[in-house]
Amino acid sequence: MTLRFEIDASLSGERVDTALARLLGISRSVAAELCERGDAQVSNKVLSKSDRVNLADVLTVKPPIAAEPLRVTETPVDELLVIYQDEDIVVVDKPAGVVAHPTVGFNGPTVAGALLARGIQLSTSGAQERQGIVQRLDVGTSGLMMLAKSELAYSKLKQAFRDRAVHKIYHAIIQGQPDPSEGTLDAPIGRHPKAEFKFAIVEGGKPSITHYKTLELFPASTLCEVNLETGRTHQIRVHFSAFKHPLLGDTMYGADPKLAKSLGLTRQWLHAKELGFEHPITAKQIQLVSQYPADLAAVLERLRS
Repeated sequence: MTLRFEIDASLSGERVDTALARLLGISRSVAAELCERGDAQVSNKVLSKSDRVNLADVLTVKPPIAAEPLRVTETPVDELLVIYQDEDIVVVDKPAGVVAHPTVGFNGPTVAGALLARGIQLSTSGAQERQGIVQRLDVGTSGLMMLAKSELAYSKLKQAFRDRAVHKIYHAIIQGQPDPSEGTLDAPIGRHPKAEFKFAIVEGGKPSITHYKTLELFPASTLCEVNLETGRTHQIRVHFSAFKHPLLGDTMYGADPKLAKSLGLTRQWLHAKELGFEHPITAKQIQLVSQYPADLAAVLERLRS
């Protein structure tokens, strides 16, 4: 069901999340989630929560479906390593197969639940199932992920990510050899128009910028360093797929399944390698590095040999 609202003078100039909250009688955090899902549009343009609505705009929105709230449950994950921790933040090295927070349709372990099982309490800011989450990694992506423990740290880190002040470096192996060997992929990303769990480059999507450079060449693939300027869902996977160089093993976005199978790869070759940021409370500069997990390292060695 899609609802349509014509913006009148009482709402003209308001932020989208504020307008939705007033129109639908929901909280601004729920309204923001609608925007993140691409469910709020004007003239077929997907709106972000901070966009403004104007007089006589026709705002279309898919209202939230009432459901049982998702809850974080304690689930030990021995492979999840705590790389840095103090009273305000915690940075983990997430293994593949673990999701950042509870999501519909996924019953596996979560980062939040694994930390809770170790007695590590996160900030209570944010939606119930996302408390403490200031960044996310796909379930099939390994590497460094930061969470907030204090409320002030949560607020400041969310702003730091919005300001693109957090330095995020990924390593990815892509199919083929990119030309040029170093460059920038700049194309808007939104929900895929025909596939529920996929994203795509779409008109009216959120601005998305990915910088890359070649680190090592192989006969049919390339190891790249990837620097994210923005942090959209599936951003690296979508951009390289559209660039005609899907990530090795990423069959959802067009990778060759036979090649992945021949290398013993069961997920996309993508690792959150480095994380650099200013501590939200002490202002200390922190730089962290993660090593490749065993499955990705084994594939890289096969390619090198």
